[in-house]
Parts: sequence; structure tokens; C-alpha cells
Amino acid sequence: MRLKHKPLPKIKFHVRRGDLVMIIAGDEKGKTGVIKEMIVERHRAIVEGLNLSKKAVKPSNEVPEGGFIEKEMSIHISNLMLVDPKSGKPTRIGRRRNASNKLERYAKKSGETITVK
Repeated sequence: MRLKHKPLPKIKFHVRRGDLVMIIAGDEKGKTGVIKEMIVERHRAIVEGLNLSKKAVKPSNEVPEGGFIEKEMSIHISNLMLVDPKSGKPTRIGRRRNASNKLERYAKKSGETITVK
């Protein structure tokens, strides 16, 4: 099987599924949403309710009448920033060890620990 795209190098992402993020570039700039799905191989994420595109679909069991549907398209993770849980503004992420010596993510602006919902 031939791949459409060259595989990208594996990196540690600053966002995860369930995080509240703000889009910092593109048509949807400034809008916030929750990450619904991560596409790790392509360094992209699908944000709930944002980056919608109209797709033409043929009639099928799922869509008996066919026509156009709105679908959430993926966004590159470089265009996403995590929203600070304290201030509600976009922030960078840091990693530190907590009291039980486990890694935790924290907001660089406020120092608040980030928990995934």
C-alpha cells in the first residue's frame, strides 16, 4: 500500500483530546472549542464545531435524501493554543513533576495545572 503523505516525525503534542483550545490562525481565528479527535500521523486535530466544510453526499442509509452536509475538518496543531483554565486566554504549556513524581501539564501564564476532562 502506498501512502499519500510522507509520515511526519513523532513528537510530543502540546494538546490532547478533550482540551479546550483557541485557534490562532486562519478563518476561524479567535474561536474556541474542544478537541474531538487527534490525527497523530499528520499532526492535525478536529475541533468540535469549528472549521466546518460543506460536503456533497450521495443518498445512502445514513443520509437517505443525500445533498450537502457540514463536516468538521482537521486543523494543524501549530494553529492551536490551549486555553488557560484560570484566565480563559491562550497560553503555552509546560511540564513538571508533581508531588507523586508524575509529569503534569501546566499553563505558563498562570501556573495552573491542566486536567483533561
